[in-house]
Parts: sequence; structure tokens; C-alpha cells
Amino acid sequence: MALGKDYVTQECSIARALEVVGERWTLLVVRDALYGVRRYNDFLVHLGIPRAVLAARLQTLTSEGILEKRRYQESPPRDEYVLTESGIGLWPTLRSLGLWGREHVSGVKLREFRHALCDTELGPYGECRVCGTIVPVPDVVMVPGPGLDPDPADPVSKALLRPKRLLEPLVTEPV
Repeated sequence: MALGKDYVTQECSIARALEVVGERWTLLVVRDALYGVRRYNDFLVHLGIPRAVLAARLQTLTSEGILEKRRYQESPPRDEYVLTESGIGLWPTLRSLGLWGREHVSGVKLREFRHALCDTELGPYGECRVCGTIVPVPDVVMVPGPGLDPDPADPVSKALLRPKRLLEPLVTEPV
């Protein structure tokens, strides 16, 4: 029996969510958007994703209200992709998936996520262990961990070697 392309027979919120974000590249695009990647070419070079697949994923994420397309240049016309509140709402899912991957798959600490106000590493649920609150996404600082390649090839990975707040636009240096 062939694997279906949707989950219409499933009475489950997880199945419904997978209809939107269940394709293998989709959560990586959202992850990069949380890291501040906004421009098509930056997604392209950082993810190593085929152009057609990236274009389709960006279209789906935009039509589903997870990303918003914003014009940043008129001539020639160029757009960037910014997370909406709906997209930002995927942060706890991505955080949990990353922690699970570290514990059960890679064993390598690639990034730390810290509370910008007190520099405390976040707990497993995105909580600040000092302040006792769930840290809002704009107040999360991403810090490179010991497992990252110190000399990556692409400009996005190079820019992500510096501590930065989530959602802040990523600034890359030309290669």
C-alpha cells in the first residue's frame, strides 16, 4: 500500500500540524527564520536545499501564515521572509526537538540558548532557571556551543558563530 500524502483520516492535532510542517525541509526553514535568516539566498546556501524545494516551502509557509513576505528592495524587487506570531509559536517544538536530537542522536552541544536579561542557560521548557519564567523568544540569545565547526564554509554559518538574539535579522558578510 502506498503512503498517502495527507492525514485526512486522522482525528489528531499532531496529524493536522504535520499537514503544514511535516515535510523534511520545513522545520529547518522555520529554524533558520528563528535564527534571523530572512533572505532567499541565505536560506539556500545555509540549508543546501534545492531551489525548487525552497521556493515551494517558502510559498507554503507564507500561505499558511507562518512566514510573512516583506519587500526590502524595489529595484530589482526583492523580498524577505519574517516569522509571524504563528511561526514564532513553533519555537517550543523546535527547542524540544533539538534537545531530543542532542540527547538521543548526536550527543553534541551545537548551540546554547540563554536568557538575555540574566545570561542563564534555558531549561528544557524554555524557562529561565533564575527568573523562573518562560523566556519570550525575542529575549533568547543563541550562543555557539563547543560542537560547532569553528570555520564553516557558508556566510550564514559564519554569522551564527557570534552570539545573537533569536529573530534579529542575520547580517552576513560577503564571501
